[in-house]
Amino acid sequence: MEESKKIKGLPENAYRELEPGEQFHPVMAADKTYPEVTIWSVFWGLVMAIVFSAAAAYLGLKIGQVFEAAIPISIIAVGLSALTRRKNALGENIIIQSIGSSSGVIVAGAIFTIPALYILNLPADFYKIFLASLFGGFLGILFLIPFRKYFVSEMHGKFPFPEATATTEVLVAGEKGGNQAIVLVVSGLVGGVYDFVIASFGWWSEVFSTRVFVIGEQLADKFRLVFKLNVGAAVLGLGYIVGLRYSAIICAGSFLSWYVLIPVVAHIGQATTIPLGANVTKLITEMSAEEIFRNYIRHIGIGGIAMAGIIGIIRSSKIIVSAFSLAIKEIFGGAAAKIEKLRTQKDLPMSFIAGAILVTSLLIFLFFYLGVVNNVWHAVIGLLIVVIIAFLFTTVAANATAIVGTNPVSGMTLMTLILSSIILVSSGLSGDTGILAALIIGGVVCTALSMAGGFITDLKIGYWLGTSPYKQQGWKFLGTLFSAATVGWVILILNETYGFTGPNAIVAPQANAMAAVIKPLMSNQPAPWLLYIGGAILALILTMLKVPALAFALGMYIPLELNTPLLVGGLIAHYVSTRSKDEALNSARRERGTLIASGFIAGGALMGVISAIIRYAGFNFVNTEWFESHSAELLALVMFLAICAYMVWDSLRAKKEEE
Repeated sequence: MEESKKIKGLPENAYRELEPGEQFHPVMAADKTYPEVTIWSVFWGLVMAIVFSAAAAYLGLKIGQVFEAAIPISIIAVGLSALTRRKNALGENIIIQSIGSSSGVIVAGAIFTIPALYILNLPADFYKIFLASLFGGFLGILFLIPFRKYFVSEMHGKFPFPEATATTEVLVAGEKGGNQAIVLVVSGLVGGVYDFVIASFGWWSEVFSTRVFVIGEQLADKFRLVFKLNVGAAVLGLGYIVGLRYSAIICAGSFLSWYVLIPVVAHIGQATTIPLGANVTKLITEMSAEEIFRNYIRHIGIGGIAMAGIIGIIRSSKIIVSAFSLAIKEIFGGAAAKIEKLRTQKDLPMSFIAGAILVTSLLIFLFFYLGVVNNVWHAVIGLLIVVIIAFLFTTVAANATAIVGTNPVSGMTLMTLILSSIILVSSGLSGDTGILAALIIGGVVCTALSMAGGFITDLKIGYWLGTSPYKQQGWKFLGTLFSAATVGWVILILNETYGFTGPNAIVAPQANAMAAVIKPLMSNQPAPWLLYIGGAILALILTMLKVPALAFALGMYIPLELNTPLLVGGLIAHYVSTRSKDEALNSARRERGTLIASGFIAGGALMGVISAIIRYAGFNFVNTEWFESHSAELLALVMFLAICAYMVWDSLRAKKEEE
């Protein structure tokens, strides 16, 4: 093993597009060898996968939010290496993070669909939960690997990769120390304490709404016009890293939903005397702006995401063909297979990828045939649905994560459930068996897409820092295995302890939504196709106007309060990086701001885990009456402005050549 140099931090061109002929050199030199896969890194990676799978599953089922595990795992990994004084620990910490972060993505895939089996009183054995999560995770890894080079290298500087940026800054600061580490730690404490106070003590509201004002209440009641803002530090940090361009496009989609479409639907709905639309039981006149969004407008966003995905697939067809061509050459011993690559450019062999996809597909078929439908033809149909949708939308999940750090997996899963139900019913499979099959198919696809979105973050971190991709890829399978087993066990325990139906049941909001959608579909009730088609046509129009359709559609799909702080963060990033006429000073301020934003995200993520543990232990310090009051919302706005001011002030303190 060669001795590595002292870590100096990320190169200057880490976050920007490269000039013609310019190369990016990662933190760990490609021609040197570093400790990566060791007993230490594998052991702690698996411990993190198990612990965070259990924590994320509980929190996701209880309140419907799955925290991203990559950042808190990275913080713990850095802390462990510092505590034990390990030398050259950066490569090991990346592997710990990569193995451990399987937890969050597997949880997201499982809890959106599997609990719906309990809700609908269908058999939900451990092996069904475990295998659906395991096979979905494996497919997500295998389908993404051929696209690694495109997303992390060829598109260098074109995507913001907010979560990957924050995690990378944590890992580098932990290894490097110095002033950057101090900035990251201080901002992490500020953002973490700020978010912890909201989540654990409820001193001020999490969301500010214009309903706090009399005129705002009148506008919301009469015209369904309302402005909402999540005041969390972590979301603000995400907006800074996403940047002004993408955050503005995302908010433009949100503003179209909330300030054009919702008021229009409310106005037209005044004339309706019966509930309108699939699975809708309320009159439009009785609906709030939020209910109109959930019942109608969000479906337009789903259609837009689906069409943006299809457009992305068509546009990336050359990349897909190139990946297939390279795979064939490599498998059959062509010239490409004999080229010696640097360790930072090596993926798992394409022969292994192809063989693993075939084996996984065979196992999925056997799982469907023996454990779900007991019919060869229906098992084949289920397999084809899983493989085709998972493959086609792998790039969509990766794209969305690269742009905004949020994977619209629930929307794509909903679309999968609708398509699966239609295909299964037309093939003669309906009733409880059909619902079971559709939900299991949805679970596999959901986990595959969740894994694809999460894994591209891992691979981008590895690209910036200089780890060996094939090691990340190989050991990701082991993290997936342990995470899938843990999630299956936790869901069973939670069902036995609390249940998913009845009084005091686990909330499981996404699974309840999926259950509400799937049952009427299996009874041949219509899906909101016109809304999906409207969103698809809108995505085509946006593409013609050269507006990124996926970012816009994400804005239409994600709730307003989560989009508006992104725009605030983007505006802060623009302000601090353009205020001076000295470009070197602007660059230093932008980089310091990135560290602060990363600290906000990291602190918020870590404190979110601690807050969840406190809640799980049965401690509740929140005064609900105050937390939901208008006074708490007004205080929330004041605190949000204060933390924005802190971010601007601290970013502007940067000096040129800051080390």
